[in-house]
Amino acid sequence: MTTTLDRPFLSQAGTGQKHKKHARLRASRIALHTFLVIVCLIWLAPLLWTVFASLRTYDDTATNGYFSWPHDLTLSNFGKAWSSADLPTYFLNSLEITIPALIVILLFSSFVAFGVTRFSFRFNLVLLMIFTAGNLLPQQVIITPLYRLYRLIPVPEWLNYKETLLDTQLGLILIHIAFQTGFCTFVLSNYMRTIPTELTEAARVDGAGVFRQYWQVIMPLCRPAIGALATLEFTWIYNDFFWAIVLIQTGDKMPVTSALSNLRGQFFTDYNLLAAGSLLVAVPCLVVFFALQRQFVGGLTLGSTKG
Repeated sequence: MTTTLDRPFLSQAGTGQKHKKHARLRASRIALHTFLVIVCLIWLAPLLWTVFASLRTYDDTATNGYFSWPHDLTLSNFGKAWSSADLPTYFLNSLEITIPALIVILLFSSFVAFGVTRFSFRFNLVLLMIFTAGNLLPQQVIITPLYRLYRLIPVPEWLNYKETLLDTQLGLILIHIAFQTGFCTFVLSNYMRTIPTELTEAARVDGAGVFRQYWQVIMPLCRPAIGALATLEFTWIYNDFFWAIVLIQTGDKMPVTSALSNLRGQFFTDYNLLAAGSLLVAVPCLVVFFALQRQFVGGLTLGSTKG
């Protein structure tokens, strides 16, 4: 039986346990933050080194090496990369490929996601699995058959392209649409399932048609998911290098990521100039991310607070 004389000792023991628990929790937080800072520095090390190299001259690195303290810093590499690689033309090529592909991908994927989540029919789950299965196939597997297929598919004359899809920006847009629509459909369908069906039922009672339910009821609620997907898809399509090398043969039609090869010399490569060009190429992705930052963060946590 506990007496009044034992209570001070019990309170002191409880306080000591609380202090020990708080100390362990603080130590674990310090260890976690230290680990995260180290991982962040390792992740940012290549980018920081690229920025450092882009500010140095070729003569400086050739004399003292890349792992040395710079004797002078300059911004001339950025101007030289901008002019020598003809980056404005290739920037325009990338936008002509990325923006149409992005719009069509989001439009098609939202159509399919709306259909499989708002309407019940026998093959809706199978249809969603078919769209998602396209992302499970490695793209390198279909290089040869797709290349041969592009050589045979004709293109209408009014498009002012060549006779077939090969070596056309239209062919590059179509391949991005084919591979990215499945992923966007999967994400949007999962998000649309969290939207109550009572909203579309109420709109249907008020006389709204299918397209009006899609455009005025569901799509405004999917803005966080659309923003997150727009950011990701713009980055993936804009940074594509693989399909541009395979399907585009004319240098003037290549996107800006492929145009960086113009900065490589035949006998030697100025890696300071190449680093400056790489940073210039990354600017549009940063602009899109900061413009859609709020929607992107909201899209990453789209299912965390919904029951």
